[in-house]
Amino acid sequence: MGALLYFLVPLTGQMGSVVGFVAAFCVIMSMYGGGFATIPAYLRDMFGVMEVGAIHGRLLLAWSAAAILGPQLVNLLRAWQIEQLQLPAAQAYSVTMYLMAGLLLLGLVCNLFIKPVDSKFHHKNV
Repeated sequence: MGALLYFLVPLTGQMGSVVGFVAAFCVIMSMYGGGFATIPAYLRDMFGVMEVGAIHGRLLLAWSAAAILGPQLVNLLRAWQIEQLQLPAAQAYSVTMYLMAGLLLLGLVCNLFIKPVDSKFHHKNV
């Protein structure tokens, strides 16, 4: 759903649909909170409780790094598009939205290849 919404954002902007544009971003923003809330349970289901703290810490570190580097990369991409491709400033974010949609689809495919750790490696309750 996130990939679809990121793909639709530039289209709603081109159509001039302010309501569609704002609605798409409201749902996108709610997905980040939902993902943040469900990650610990997902990690427990995939890897068991024994190492979930360490895995969760690494995931939060990666998420934090993406929060710092992501906007900088988006701004560099936007500036490059305006300078090199002579795109109007209003259209420069469209490519970024399509890129985000592609990255979300890539993440979905990668997630489909992850298999849960065998339960024999899970921590046993005493």
